[in-house]
Amino acid sequence: MDRLLSIVVSTLNDREHLLACLDAIRADCPDNVEVIVVNGPSSDGTTGAIHERDDVDVLVEISDRTLSVSRNAGFEQSTGDVIAFLGDEYVVEPGWYQAISNTFGGHADVTTGPVKGGSDTRIDREPRTVVGRPITVFEGANVAMERTVVDALDGFDEYIPTGDATDCAHRVAGLGFDVTWNPEMAVRTEVGTDGGTPDRDWYGRYQAHSYRLTKNYGPRPSVFVRLLCGAIRDAGRAARGVFAGEATPTNWLGNGVDVFKGAARGLVDGLRSRYGDRTSRRNPHGVSTREDRAVRVYDWRSE
Repeated sequence: MDRLLSIVVSTLNDREHLLACLDAIRADCPDNVEVIVVNGPSSDGTTGAIHERDDVDVLVEISDRTLSVSRNAGFEQSTGDVIAFLGDEYVVEPGWYQAISNTFGGHADVTTGPVKGGSDTRIDREPRTVVGRPITVFEGANVAMERTVVDALDGFDEYIPTGDATDCAHRVAGLGFDVTWNPEMAVRTEVGTDGGTPDRDWYGRYQAHSYRLTKNYGPRPSVFVRLLCGAIRDAGRAARGVFAGEATPTNWLGNGVDVFKGAARGLVDGLRSRYGDRTSRRNPHGVSTREDRAVRVYDWRSE
């Protein structure tokens, strides 16, 4: 690939996995790849660990814990023609860079690949149809985009507490860009292999879900049907947990209230955002809306 690749790695209090991620990048990628770490706000010595390395070009310190803010902050500092976004808990597998190089050597807008390991292995490449539009969902922890695509999207939507990459995939499709699946562009993680699973944030999950559907497609009946079907499906799964003795009826009821409140909040805010940004990019909370993401920037590219 003749064009410069910038890799944005978002991290938060996960120094050991971050260092493994950077080691894998160094082993798989050529020296001219631009590596940008967005940290924050970590309290585990990540800043000092990055200062001791010579393979990071830019360290961006932020005060916001949201992934969408982190990714936008990294994009602001990047200079590459292609921007790759990674999560700190993942390591690139051998051939990851070559897969990106091969894909963008031809015509490509966005490319993604398998995310392996942990409690959730995501290797699905089949598009799903939402309101008649085919959507190829990708992980924000393993995706590369042409710079022109990120510019057209105005980055990630910083309103969304979770699932900002899914929202981005909807907007990519809305703008007519193609997502290329490359099975060789793989990352893996060992996080979560002990069998433990974190409690779901039902409020945030449905807030984000209803927000992105309403923002991208409007208050049409099919949107409400998708939300209702998702809620019924999740309620059924949770009810089976109650009967199996893994949860209490009180918790089940409380989760249902969180689902309702989150969905209602997302619907209202989604409608506001839809009419707040009537352009096809549907991003009223993007890169261009603020300039105060970075608390401090360490830039070693000129040294």
